[in-house]
Amino acid sequence: MLGYDLLVVGSANADLVIGVDRRPGAGETVLGSDLAVHPGGKGANQAVAAARLGARTALLARVGGDAYGRLLLDAQRAAGVDTVGVLVGEEPTGVAVITVDRAGDNSIVVSPGANARLEPGDIRAAGSLLASARVVSAQLEIPMAAVAEAVRSRAPGARLVLNASPPAQLPPQVLAACDPLVVNEHEALALLSGHPAAEADEPAAWASALLSRGPRSVVVTLGAAGALAADRNGVVTVPAPRVAVVDTTGAGDAFTGALAWRLSAGDVLETAVRYAVRVGSAACARAGAQSSFPRAEDLAVLPDALPADEN
Repeated sequence: MLGYDLLVVGSANADLVIGVDRRPGAGETVLGSDLAVHPGGKGANQAVAAARLGARTALLARVGGDAYGRLLLDAQRAAGVDTVGVLVGEEPTGVAVITVDRAGDNSIVVSPGANARLEPGDIRAAGSLLASARVVSAQLEIPMAAVAEAVRSRAPGARLVLNASPPAQLPPQVLAACDPLVVNEHEALALLSGHPAAEADEPAAWASALLSRGPRSVVVTLGAAGALAADRNGVVTVPAPRVAVVDTTGAGDAFTGALAWRLSAGDVLETAVRYAVRVGSAACARAGAQSSFPRAEDLAVLPDALPADEN
């Protein structure tokens, strides 16, 4: 029996968050709120999101032996994530500087720090973790070589969920393993740069074009409109519940963590996406990244999703 529902191979950052009335333009200075420091990073966020929902989760990542690294480790353990795969080194912990405006929208700049030092050798050394996971989830805030090694080293039959964020061109062997490839609208267009589908304002066309490049399935997140799932059987749009948005930081990570967990539990793609959309919506209704992630019982209070043409 495999020991983990989900192994997340990815980044761990300290989020330095400042609230602003509006995000600055080029060359502009604006005043903001007091600085708040939270545990974050796409890998760490997705691990916490899944564990909080009930998944047996482990994280494979790198942090520094500094105060931010200790903050991240404490947050993972508090959520129930197994941190045996988190490596602590001399390089500084990764940091994300985030501005959040009154509408809850954010802009993020990431200094990778220790995340950039996660190497293929680290992945191979964690072979027992990879052999024990039903699903391996990865993102692109770590080197592509580490992602590719995780693809090669995962257990036979283990599913790969890849969140292509920040967007980068993917090696064919990585693309072919994605089931699904998860992108938001901006990431989809970046990956399709130069493709005719990128000229159309049609998420279904984006998903079909991405699917033609080799992944087994594709999920495009659409913010308040929900998400779209595509595989060889067709395309389906999943609407989201309507919630009062407080902060979108980490909502995509909450979505992806929930999606990976439900796929590990045996849900078909559409069912997993429907669950993940509710989790992502719940995260938007609270401030922060990991602090906003719901537990399973929190989802019961969400309103039903509106039909797609009413959102």
